[in-house]
This record gives sequence, structure tokens and C-alpha cells, in this order.
Amino acid sequence: MQPKPNTMKNTFYALICVTALLACTQPKQEQSQQAQPVAETKPQPAEFADPKYVAIGKEGIATFAKGDVETWMKSFADNANYYWSSGDSLIGKKAISDYWMERRGKTIDKMVISKDIWMAIKINQPQQKEDMPGVWLMSWYQVEPTYKNGVGLRFWVHAMMHFDANDKIDRAIQFIDRAPINAALAKKK
Repeated sequence: MQPKPNTMKNTFYALICVTALLACTQPKQEQSQQAQPVAETKPQPAEFADPKYVAIGKEGIATFAKGDVETWMKSFADNANYYWSSGDSLIGKKAISDYWMERRGKTIDKMVISKDIWMAIKINQPQQKEDMPGVWLMSWYQVEPTYKNGVGLRFWVHAMMHFDANDKIDRAIQFIDRAPINAALAKKK
């Protein structure tokens, strides 16, 4: 038995109307979803920083290892402070530059840096009151200096550098055991 032409025609029109009705209601649902305000996301207490800071650190340590302290110092702010884990410190870019020009020029003959690891993080919310927010670059590397007295040494360094708003290092902290260094410098060839 074949359906009547009017029944087929009515069914076809009904399907078109239902499809059109569904199509017309869909954009309204999407519009209402889009109209809802987007919740602001609160920044994490810490996050990875721009990789450019790793590049600054790597370039700096490479120029320092070559003995080019002057180029290395270009990445430091005028008001930079340099600290060692022993409690010694240098205050100001000039003091840092003078120390390392003397040390690198008169004490260290050559230097090899290897096995380096770098990580740049941005501290949005300090964990302690005295912590500095902003970008910190952390690095770990093996240093093999040969001193002017001919004695060689191999040791690990952990360093942290804080960058100011102009991407200049305003604080450097070096964690190192200076006792083996002092012993090596006391030796005579």
C-alpha cells in the first residue's frame, strides 16, 4: 500500500519545520552561553617564566667562562647584589665587576662549565614576607677551573638570579663550598 501524496507531503513539511525550529533555537542557546561572564583566573603562586631568561643566563655563564667579565656584567643592574652561601657579599655592579675582573684575571687561568641545568620561574605570590616576587633563574652546573698556580678543581655550583623590571640581574646568589677552592689556591705548583 502506498502512502497518499498529501500524507508524504505533510510529513516532509513537518520534518522541514522541525529541523528549522531546531536550527533556529540552537544559536539562541549558544548566545546565552556566550553572554555569561567569564570567571577571571587567579594567577598561580609560581609559574614557568619566559625562556629568554634561560638564554640570558646561558650566554652570561659562557662569556664568564671565556674570561669576558665585561660582557657578562652587561646583564647586571647598577644596584645588583651578589651573595655567596658563606655569607660573603658584593653590593653594587661596580663591586661585582671589580671582584670578578680581579678573580678571573689574576686567579683563574681557564674555566670549563658543563652539565648545566636551567629553570626560569616567575613568583607571583611569595611564600615568605622576605621573598622577592618576579622572575628567578635557577641553575646548576659543574665548574672545572684551572688556577694560575696550575691546580685544577671540579665542583658543583647552584646559582639563583633575580631579574628586575628591565630584565637585568639585581640579585645573584651562589651556593658553593669555598673550602676546596681556598685549599686549591693555597697549593703551590
